[in-house]
Amino acid sequence: MKQPKFYNHWVLIIVLALVSIGIVMVLSASGGMADYRYGSPAKFFLKQVLWVVLGIFSLLFFSVFDYNKLKKFVVPLLIFTVLLLISVLLFGTTVSGAKRWLRFGPVGFQPSEIAKITVIIFLAWYIDRRTSKIKNFNDGLLKPFFVVGFILILIFLERDFGVPFLIFMITVFLLFVGGANYLYIIFAAAAAVPVVIYAVIKEPYRLKRITTFLNPWADPQGAGYQLVQSLIAMGSGGLFGTGLGKSIVKMLFLPDPHTDFIFPIIGEEFGFIGTMLILSLFFALFIFGIKIAVNAKNLFGQLLAFGITVMITLQALINMSVSVGVIPTKGLPLPFISFGGSSILVILTSVGILLNIGKQLKNE
Repeated sequence: MKQPKFYNHWVLIIVLALVSIGIVMVLSASGGMADYRYGSPAKFFLKQVLWVVLGIFSLLFFSVFDYNKLKKFVVPLLIFTVLLLISVLLFGTTVSGAKRWLRFGPVGFQPSEIAKITVIIFLAWYIDRRTSKIKNFNDGLLKPFFVVGFILILIFLERDFGVPFLIFMITVFLLFVGGANYLYIIFAAAAAVPVVIYAVIKEPYRLKRITTFLNPWADPQGAGYQLVQSLIAMGSGGLFGTGLGKSIVKMLFLPDPHTDFIFPIIGEEFGFIGTMLILSLFFALFIFGIKIAVNAKNLFGQLLAFGITVMITLQALINMSVSVGVIPTKGLPLPFISFGGSSILVILTSVGILLNIGKQLKNE
């Protein structure tokens, strides 16, 4: 139980299981829509396979790359991430009213995905360097939030609310486990409330999401359409589901069912059992990720492992909660499963870093 290989083997098995489920479900969820719109039922499936292969290579590389060497790249990585986020605002492609994508020919990439792991590496490095001063207001709150806040503003300007929310939660968590004064963390969280309220009120579509989330059936053909279709899919699956490929809601009823709302398709085709399997896999990944973090040989590794584990599992929890109407729509993909090249590449890279931390536990 104390050997790094035990933790790493289970993390790898869980991740490969989730990725495999994701590949199958992307094909199942997107086949009919892709055939209707593009005349190629395997269009999104093939793209997902390509990104998964690239992601696996990245995972393998970072699983043998000493995570301590990442400290040397913190500042260049921050600069690179900021430049990418600025480039999106200047030259990005607008999709569904949000400018989040940089395109290089046929290949699209979402820099905000890189921002998530960049912030985790930065905070782990910063807290590790400032351990003795982390309880000070200046070092434990102002400085880290100045850097992270600048990144959040750039992402927010892309009309992306989900990723800034996720990064903010990760930041609060890492500062807390890193030893920052909890009163300062509460202050930061309280200070964020009016910002969130302003962001919701400023954009009518965000306010509509809140009211829709509270009662989607009030406008089932309008603002509540997506959530209503999601709930119908989840309810239609029953205990064991309708069977792989037999979802009805994915047939042009639920918009883009292979992306953020792929979880309801799993619910319809594999029922309550299928959704509980997905939930259990993420829960197990959380447990083993935390075990790696607790047993990491230094503070930098502990914070890095904590951050990666929380990023993956919190994003999964948010996505699944949105799908069943527990929280308003956030626009976050389901890790390892939803279609999306940037997401799968960054997530698998992060897992590679986690595995490398798991190879160097303090009890070895």
